[in-house]
Amino acid sequence: MHAEHREQWGSRAGFLMAAIGSAVGLGNIWRFPYVAYQNGGGAFLIPYLVALLTAGIPLLIMEYTLGHKYRATPPTAFLRLSRPAQAIGWWQVMICFVIAAYYAVIIAWSIMYTGFSFDKAWGDDPETFLFSDFLQASETPTVDLSFVGNILIPLLAVWIITLGVLAIGVRGGIERANKIFIPLLVVLFGVLVIRAITLPGATDGLNAFFEPDWSAITDGSVWVAAYGQIFFSLSIGFGIMITYSSYLRRRSDLSGSAMVAGFANSSFELLAGIGVFATIGFMAAQAGVPVNELATSGIGLAFVAFPEIISNMPGGEIFGVLFFASLTIAGLTSLISIVQVLIGSVADRTGLRRVPAVLIVGGLTALVSILLFPTTGGVHLLDVVDHFINQYGIVVAALVAVIVVSWVLRQLKPLEQHANATSAIKLGPLWRITLGVITPIMLGWMMWDSLQAELAENYEGYSDSFLLGAGWGVALGALVLGVLLSLVPWKRGRQVGDEAAEEVQR
Repeated sequence: MHAEHREQWGSRAGFLMAAIGSAVGLGNIWRFPYVAYQNGGGAFLIPYLVALLTAGIPLLIMEYTLGHKYRATPPTAFLRLSRPAQAIGWWQVMICFVIAAYYAVIIAWSIMYTGFSFDKAWGDDPETFLFSDFLQASETPTVDLSFVGNILIPLLAVWIITLGVLAIGVRGGIERANKIFIPLLVVLFGVLVIRAITLPGATDGLNAFFEPDWSAITDGSVWVAAYGQIFFSLSIGFGIMITYSSYLRRRSDLSGSAMVAGFANSSFELLAGIGVFATIGFMAAQAGVPVNELATSGIGLAFVAFPEIISNMPGGEIFGVLFFASLTIAGLTSLISIVQVLIGSVADRTGLRRVPAVLIVGGLTALVSILLFPTTGGVHLLDVVDHFINQYGIVVAALVAVIVVSWVLRQLKPLEQHANATSAIKLGPLWRITLGVITPIMLGWMMWDSLQAELAENYEGYSDSFLLGAGWGVALGALVLGVLLSLVPWKRGRQVGDEAAEEVQR
């Protein structure tokens, strides 16, 4: 049906490495351990596993099948389903644009902290060092674009590496990079975990992490947290997996690949939980305080708690290098996948060759990233943009995509047939029920839950005007730009898209 010459992965293993590389990112290391600890410890693994099987993997299979069947990135894949649906694809592209712009900055911080680990440059007060000395963050949220030079240089390096890998292509660039990065990440993080569990006090940390609070299973918010974690950590809902699967060979095992990627991602999260909580247990023992006083997540865990631990640990320098190098690699593999969505989508709809697409689209994303985030107001902007684009960008876009594909266009049966034609694990009514009923209900519930919290009090106490501009403005802007881009009369893909849409509807 589509006679375009598309790049292809060299092997299934290459595709899986790239898919796992995209899924395993910063959130696995600094989000999952704390979410699990806060929501029932060992007991959390039950809702987490249910969420993986009833929403994560079914949604992953849907995205793999969409990309593979229509041999296209999100805008063109959705166009080939139905002309109005193209807006969903462009919306996902705009979400990727926003995420790429700020995600690169956190990787730049990780690179710097890998260097700082050698001489423990953060001194006795890692928090003051992070916000005052390193980020030079303004006291209050402000759109101050004064550059912070020590972040600008590593940020440029991040973009040069990312765009360099993407310019080489799918097989020579993305696949080869992930074949190096993923084994390296597993080795580095594996060594870190082995060191962590041999530290004095590690057992207390692991007990705090794994000890099950069975009462948590009856708490609705714990289930929302489980679905949220699966959803955010698998790289679903914003077009990455549609893009990656569009480069698969004609006969590819879609459902089997989704199972492997899903469980590999969860295994790494569990490994991260063991590493992080063993380390926090050591710190708690050193400080003579309970584990719950030190348990934290996000930027605070990575750039405040861990430097403090590294300073108090025998051989802390090596531990620090392992930890921050792991963060850097996990971040890079995810960033490469996010920017590929932008480049692939524009190339699909305009016919641009890869290198010009990388220079124009990747260059523009890098420019926005460099202008806005290595600044004195950058960390506040990053915090708000990240919160809103995750909660009201990715979640809502995924909810709309699932409802449109399953209920409006009734495409689950044809997608199921396409996946079953080449997959070892056959899909059936259960897949359609989970995707058509359970996934939309849970995504809707997640959105409602976060909206209630949003309206009850301002996120992190930020001012209304800052949240309106940097938060709601960015999340809604991604949607509006997505719709506007779908109205552009693109030169390429129109005829083939129309024919495919008519064929689908017939």
